[in-house]
Amino acid sequence: MITEQTLIIGANSDIGKAIALQTQAEKNTALILISRDFSNFDNADFDFDTTKIKKITVADYQAESIDKAVAQLAAFDSAPISRVFVCNGVLHNDNIQPEKRLEDFDAQAFLQVMTSNTLTPMLWIQKLTPLLTGKSPCKFVLFSARVGSISDNRLGGWYSYRASKAALNMMVKTASIELARRAKNIKLIAFHPGTTDTPLSKPFQKNVPTNKLFSAEFVAKQLLSIVEHAPLDQTASYLDWQGESINW
Repeated sequence: MITEQTLIIGANSDIGKAIALQTQAEKNTALILISRDFSNFDNADFDFDTTKIKKITVADYQAESIDKAVAQLAAFDSAPISRVFVCNGVLHNDNIQPEKRLEDFDAQAFLQVMTSNTLTPMLWIQKLTPLLTGKSPCKFVLFSARVGSISDNRLGGWYSYRASKAALNMMVKTASIELARRAKNIKLIAFHPGTTDTPLSKPFQKNVPTNKLFSAEFVAKQLLSIVEHAPLDQTASYLDWQGESINW
């Protein structure tokens, strides 16, 4: 019998897929996956139980597409959503690279990074809160990064990425203050997965020690354990892959 659901946004990412693989083994949990495409699942070496999975395809992660996805979620007659994972984010692409010096800073690249890493997750918090508010506990995870910690910044560089994650952290912390008054069942967690062996980190793995380069499967396992044990304390948490707090 399905008693709860897990929602994974940006599910086609390597970590999103790894969370889905581990979650779908839970007997009483159904999955809702949201993504622009599901090609990563088509190539999976694992047979998903399709009776326990719903997929929502979005054209993009603009506000209109998010509204449509949330409307589809609201139409589902299902068990409560107990976990949300927002896996959206960008560090680099064909047009964007982390800045090494001031001269590398570009206004348009900055806006793209801020949109993906800060605005999109904030829209998910805003649009999903009415659906999640109630008596059932819900742990809401947003992928941040340690480099978003202002107090931990000792190396400099990566202006846009650092700023976007710092801004996301502020959004999470601020939203948690409001939710403590109006949605006490929701726990917000900003999560730092560490350096994970995914396309996002590929260009930057050269100097990462072998024991600090994690598989997506390992990160998913760690995260699910952290979420399971996180207290429903009406306070935002900023945690690393070990479950240790990071200074905001």
